Amino acid sequence: MLESKLFHKVRKLAGKAVGDFSLIEAGDRIAIGVSGGKDSYALLHTLDTLRRRAPIHYELIAVNIDSDYPGYRTDIIENHLQQHGFTYHMEPTECYRIIEEKRRPGTSYCAFCARLRRGALYDVAQRLGCNKIALGHHLDDFIETLLLNQFYIGRLAAMSPKLLADNGQQTVIRPFVYIEEAKLIALSRENSFPIVSCACPVASCNDLKRQRMKRMIRDLSKEIPDIRSSLIGALGNVQPRHLQDRDLWDFSDPKNSAEEKL
Repeated sequence: MLESKLFHKVRKLAGKAVGDFSLIEAGDRIAIGVSGGKDSYALLHTLDTLRRRAPIHYELIAVNIDSDYPGYRTDIIENHLQQHGFTYHMEPTECYRIIEEKRRPGTSYCAFCARLRRGALYDVAQRLGCNKIALGHHLDDFIETLLLNQFYIGRLAAMSPKLLADNGQQTVIRPFVYIEEAKLIALSRENSFPIVSCACPVASCNDLKRQRMKRMIRDLSKEIPDIRSSLIGALGNVQPRHLQDRDLWDFSDPKNSAEEKL
């Protein structure tokens, strides 16, 4: 299992991200969010393989946050973790009950759920003594989030491969920043990962905007084959003086007084 050319490519790209952004350091204790989806399974196996080959010592703990949605099969996830000998922690929550009782009419179901799950994950990581949290967001997630923020919120923002968590305690890392979703889909099929649906009652409704971004990128890629690499590259090639955020302008830099040439 996981010895194919495809897995070698995924592992290589993840390793490059680890190196480029200093995602993992000696002595790290990393909680990996494992939801039962293709991305989190792939991340867990990839980081475990990198750990076995790494010249430094670090620890991994798979963490599952159970939102208590009816039909969510945590038993399938736990069985996979046991079969492969992973250290893991299963965390039951009452997210579903809290959402049903506390969510205000008209507010986002998905956003509320995400906040609760994120808070639970931070809390577990803290209790387990983890200084980092690894999430399975891939290249397509990064660029879709960039477009969603621009189209629907009017904000120039995406994701970061490495950032301080909201609780100010852990560092969140995303080692799959260079890996396209298609590779993870193929890897999941190749290894028959036991995919588990999140069982969210409104998942199909809340995903419509992101699905629209996926279709747009897919359609544009027929005309612009390198569109994904171009967009992800743009996130690391920001030109503040060509934006409208005045807080980013630096008039002490002589370049900012130069006339723009088109």
